[in-house]
Amino acid sequence: MNTLFDKIWDAHVVQTIDGGPQQLYIDRLYCHEVTSPQAFDGLRSRGIKCLRPEKIFCMPDHNTPTHDQDKPIADPVSARQVEALERNAKEFGLTHYGMMSKDNGIIHVVGPEKGLSLPGMTIVCGDSHTSTHGAVGAVAFGIGTSEVEMVMASQCILQAKPKSMRINIEGSLSKGVTAKDVALYLMSQISTSGATGYFVEYGGSVVRDMSMEGRLTLCNLSIEMGARGGFIAPDEKTFAYLKGREFAPKGADWDRAVAYWRTLKSGDDAVFDRELTFNAADIEPRITYGTNPGMGIGITESLPATGDAGFHKALDYMGFKAGERLTGKKIDYVFLGACTNGRIEDFRAFASIVKGRRKADGVTAWLVPGSWAVDKQIREEGIDKILAEAGFEIRQPGCSACLAMNDDKIPAGKYAVSTSNRNFEGRQGPGARTILASPLTAAASAVTGVITDPRTLM
Repeated sequence: MNTLFDKIWDAHVVQTIDGGPQQLYIDRLYCHEVTSPQAFDGLRSRGIKCLRPEKIFCMPDHNTPTHDQDKPIADPVSARQVEALERNAKEFGLTHYGMMSKDNGIIHVVGPEKGLSLPGMTIVCGDSHTSTHGAVGAVAFGIGTSEVEMVMASQCILQAKPKSMRINIEGSLSKGVTAKDVALYLMSQISTSGATGYFVEYGGSVVRDMSMEGRLTLCNLSIEMGARGGFIAPDEKTFAYLKGREFAPKGADWDRAVAYWRTLKSGDDAVFDRELTFNAADIEPRITYGTNPGMGIGITESLPATGDAGFHKALDYMGFKAGERLTGKKIDYVFLGACTNGRIEDFRAFASIVKGRRKADGVTAWLVPGSWAVDKQIREEGIDKILAEAGFEIRQPGCSACLAMNDDKIPAGKYAVSTSNRNFEGRQGPGARTILASPLTAAASAVTGVITDPRTLM
């Protein structure tokens, strides 16, 4: 019996090149300002139009400032890239959600919330965290600039079919443990290259119990295990999330779509190239200590006592010592946001910890919604008031401090507890020291000024 990955992938194969890759039809292409300019230039130089412009959606997110978006962008490189995307989208007749538009935000947050990402689709974008959209039951993955051009021109891509892996997480998550902690735990267990060459299907009771926001976080972080992508079979929770969204089917079309979506699951006798099972009881709130997302520990654990040269190099960069505990370590910045944790549930979680408390002196906090739709929900639910009373302010949507491509950079040597997806050297700014964590852990650290187990404040 085929896996769900086989079903979706095989249904999109146009042709197979003998001894080579397959030509795969793509249902949705997302474009942002960083990886698309060369693709548009390539089309222009060959006198080619986009084959199916209605399948392509563009929005700036990486370079957008998270304040004063109604004013010209101060950074000239960022300004050029954002302006080029708008110009290219207009020239090629593509839908463009520009800055300050109610539809704008991080592309991997906006896609699912608008119902542009749907079960059974193939979805690509020139960004590795495209795997986020797998949470709705789509095969979604990042591609390179030349491949973006290929999809624009032909609505197809040449691609070798990855192997399939299933990761089951069974049991129930303990208090204070989130989807982010699950993902960080998986990376520590199988390493940042353990899923290389695979497309991962997540299953088990923990995944079934997860909210859609949690599933989006889990699928987002598949890339950090080396996977080509990660996804979750659609279920009633998926359908409830998508119903009524702007681009979701309506009326009789909705009923037909759901009838089809219900067939999108791996059979009981499906054979995966690799299958792993983990126990939820083994997972506690987690933090990273090194310079890749797999270098993580449970928040009550001590750092490993020893390791290879890379381990010691990472500790030198971070200013940590082998064998020490990180709880109680002073921090300088807290970042809530990114395509990993910039959704409404993440803001609710953060607010649940800081309510009735105050931001610690000396901590700079950047709280950045993943989209204007999330920003609207924050205000409708009164979360903005809870945060303001605790001394926090909400910034405007964008990728922000996830990566040093806009104004929100962590200064050299400073410690940031970050809900983003990567902690590489310099990822959040030259010399910045990043500790990846969940919104609960970020909130607990923001009000204490030190790395804090969120369970102590719950």
